[in-house]
Amino acid sequence: MDPALIGTRLASGAIGPLLRKLLVKDGPGAGLTGAGRRIRLSRLVSFRGEQRTLTDKDVRTLAATLVGRARTGPGESPFPADETEAVTDTLAATLLALGDLDMDDVQAVRLGHRDLARRLRAAAPPPDGLSTDSALFLDSLTEWACLHILEFFTQRSTFVGRTLVEQSRGQSELIGKLDALLTRTPRPDGRDAEFERRYLAHLAKKHGRLTIYGVDLHHTPDEWPLDMAYLSLEATAEPTGGPWSTAPEAMGTTNAGPGGPAFAVPDEDAPPELIVPVHRAADSLRADLALARHDRVLLRGLAGSGKTTLVQWLTVSAATERRAEGMAYLRGRIPFVLPLRTLTRHGERLPSPDRFLSAAGCPLTPPEGWTDRVLAAGRGLILVDGIDEIPEAERERARRWLRDLLTAYDGNRWLVTSRPTAVRDDWLTTDGFTELTLSPMSRAEVTTFVQRWHQAAGPDAHPYERPLLEALRTTEHVAQLATNPLMCGLVCALHRDRRGFLPRGRKALYEAALAMLLSRRDRERDMGTPYVIELGEAPQIQLIQRLAYWLTLNGRTQMDRSHAESIVRSAVPAVPEAAAFGDPGAVFTHLLHRSGLLREPTPGTVDFVHRTFQDHLAAKALVDEWHIGVLVQHAADDQWEDVIRMAVGHARPRECAEILAELLKAADAAEDRRGRLRVLVVAATALEQATEVSPEIRQRILARTAEVIPPRHPAEARELASVGRAVLDLLPEPHGLGDHEAQMAVVTASHVGADAALPYLARFADHPDLLIRSQLMWAWHRYDTHAYADEIIARIDQTGLQFTLGSDEQADALVRLGLRPAALDLRPGLSDRGTATLAPLLAEVRDLNVSAWDAWAAATFVRSDRLNMLVASVAPTEGFGSLARLPDLRVLVLRQAASLTTRDWHDMAGLGSVRTLHVRSAVLRDAPDALRLPQVERLTLYLAPTDAPLTKVAQVFPGLRRLSLRQGPGDGEQNLAPLAGLGHLRLVSGPGLRFTGTEHLRPTVGVRT
Repeated sequence: MDPALIGTRLASGAIGPLLRKLLVKDGPGAGLTGAGRRIRLSRLVSFRGEQRTLTDKDVRTLAATLVGRARTGPGESPFPADETEAVTDTLAATLLALGDLDMDDVQAVRLGHRDLARRLRAAAPPPDGLSTDSALFLDSLTEWACLHILEFFTQRSTFVGRTLVEQSRGQSELIGKLDALLTRTPRPDGRDAEFERRYLAHLAKKHGRLTIYGVDLHHTPDEWPLDMAYLSLEATAEPTGGPWSTAPEAMGTTNAGPGGPAFAVPDEDAPPELIVPVHRAADSLRADLALARHDRVLLRGLAGSGKTTLVQWLTVSAATERRAEGMAYLRGRIPFVLPLRTLTRHGERLPSPDRFLSAAGCPLTPPEGWTDRVLAAGRGLILVDGIDEIPEAERERARRWLRDLLTAYDGNRWLVTSRPTAVRDDWLTTDGFTELTLSPMSRAEVTTFVQRWHQAAGPDAHPYERPLLEALRTTEHVAQLATNPLMCGLVCALHRDRRGFLPRGRKALYEAALAMLLSRRDRERDMGTPYVIELGEAPQIQLIQRLAYWLTLNGRTQMDRSHAESIVRSAVPAVPEAAAFGDPGAVFTHLLHRSGLLREPTPGTVDFVHRTFQDHLAAKALVDEWHIGVLVQHAADDQWEDVIRMAVGHARPRECAEILAELLKAADAAEDRRGRLRVLVVAATALEQATEVSPEIRQRILARTAEVIPPRHPAEARELASVGRAVLDLLPEPHGLGDHEAQMAVVTASHVGADAALPYLARFADHPDLLIRSQLMWAWHRYDTHAYADEIIARIDQTGLQFTLGSDEQADALVRLGLRPAALDLRPGLSDRGTATLAPLLAEVRDLNVSAWDAWAAATFVRSDRLNMLVASVAPTEGFGSLARLPDLRVLVLRQAASLTTRDWHDMAGLGSVRTLHVRSAVLRDAPDALRLPQVERLTLYLAPTDAPLTKVAQVFPGLRRLSLRQGPGDGEQNLAPLAGLGHLRLVSGPGLRFTGTEHLRPTVGVRT
């Protein structure tokens, strides 16, 4: 909605005074003396500081008035009616942010109403789950409000005086600065300006397309438009250890939501409230904004992590006027792209500024002295790419060259990139550089990358986007590879080239990745030989797989650098191509720094950049050496599962049959059921990796698997789930399963706890069996809230289903999806905000289960005039009298209440609509003697073994028609004689109860156990 249109609905004469309430009244004068010398916005608003006249609640009421009047004008409503509360809350938070902005009124007016609105939206909490129409309405309404607020500022008596004074001061300061600038920097002539125009256009065209090296697939373009394919990643400054700190695992044990914190997965029996946030210690920021915060940055990143692509993005952002959000800090900067591998390709000295362009291959010739004038004026953006890509002996010389430039030219911005281990920690710290490290891509970033990749690849690639995203979520080995832009691009290209089908086995995928990392990427980038070593792919694999084998055999993922070097040294003589160089130490150094497979996470240690590469190469070494006994010995070890599967993929048919047969023997010999299950699952999932396997072996494995899948009861299901996500590949499809089999399959999948289970669970969302759908609902807390909501909760059949909510995020998701469940089970994990979010839903709720009333009292929360059943653990904060407003309340269940006061009992007596009551017998024992609840016809008592409360039953409930007794653990005995006065009573008891005194009951009293 345009602000002008909002203005037609909200008359300024009526609404202006309303908005004016947000500001305090001012006094006369220009505000030049005392505390008023610099008047911050926090002192001008009426809901902050000493002159506060409005509360936050008042501002919320004001926002509701604005929203309400905007909705009731001519024409259709600008946003969905059911989002009115959320829109109001967001507008109120935005208006309150006015008091948090670090500026004064003159600065605010100078910004203008649109920029002020942007600042307010950035300072306020972001809206969550609003529709596009609501978001657009809020943007327009905020601009309209800011227009009026700025108008009020300019009408203040102190504003005009202060503005004139500041203008005079500003003009004097500007004249002084211009004089200093003209003295310091000769004014460029027209030739400089014309050349800069041509140079920036050349950079924008040259770097405006993204190349993925090593991918030569038939259906894959060589280049992509950079602005379509670029993805801004996070860069972190580790609080301890700097870049030597171990990077987080690509696929950890946490669940992450888009744009939110990670959550630790609770124990399988833990309630939802035990889910706690996991906060990262590292300070992170967008990598392309690092130079906005720091003038000098050394950025480390693994092979393919996006360092060179970031250099391209910064270059294009500085060279064009169409900049992405946050990139305005590059306006007026002149980029100099200096790829060190190109500058020193033939041993040349690193260039002086007047040779920057020619050394980097730019065909344009600048005016004489132009580069010096740009750098001397502090307008340069110097991007030194690839310290690791020049010979190690030249890196110290490169640092001296860089220091000379820093000494000569001040005020510019500098970025230097390197792989993590190429230069030592704090290599440039003394020169004022901040050291940052590119983070692995999060799941949300991988999704964004895939979407942009397919958009850049053109309309023919669009049909392959969704299947690939599904594969990344459900296929573990694919997800483990796709953690940086290079490997993500490889997976996208392979998937596209195979017309939507990735290799069924892992071997082909990993071999393509190894080919890219080990040889083709450096060769196609014309890297040369930084370590005077040039090895083909095969000899590098032969050497590196020795390291992988040692690590796996010893149950490790890291080893001492000295030990790794000794392993390579001993292996080099057997590899002729490597032995020809004569220096095994140089061969090891080349593998460590250039292979792209190894890294040095801390000084003196070596590991693989991906655990999956270690497993793949260890499996190849095991098959090459035919150490099948080692494989079988570790068949029940979860750390060896992938190694065994990959070994089957590497093995020839006869070898494959032997491995699988030995696995079956190992399953039979397992000492416990869980170990037997694990080995069977490994054998069954390894079948998919085999290129050829005998039908007899295949049938034996499938027959053994069918004995345990699906499981027979919940204990077996949880046990099977403990095997891990591999079991998902073996669970049966819903079609053809009985209700019990389907329920056990869902229990198994829901206890796996990995996002890969979501597509399988989603197939049961519309199952007619209530127990299955209840299991799906209860399992929500184990998964990413929004992903589970979109894939399962949005599709679930609500018939008879109670929606269990234990977090504010779940409440937000329910409202976002527009669901209106008839039954809600609200757990203590919900905060006041979450329960307030759910308030609009309560008008249609018939069954409500709350675990604690706490701060959200009945008067605030229970407002549904359709509520039929209320289940609570304790008495409402305002007493049971507050429930009298619920005309349809028929069932009241007090599950765990230990006691009720006399007032509570008398309030309950006033609930004339309640016909069914569930209480603990200990609570009833303390009821007042004069208490009567004749309206209650059905009573359920939860008995302790020693309780004998039946005297109170006959006394308190004279109209009782059905009594259910539930016994706790152990046996008990109850004397039914006190019920003699009741007629037409049906008594139902659970197991473990014995009765006496039945001879005193009327014939109309029936007893059923």
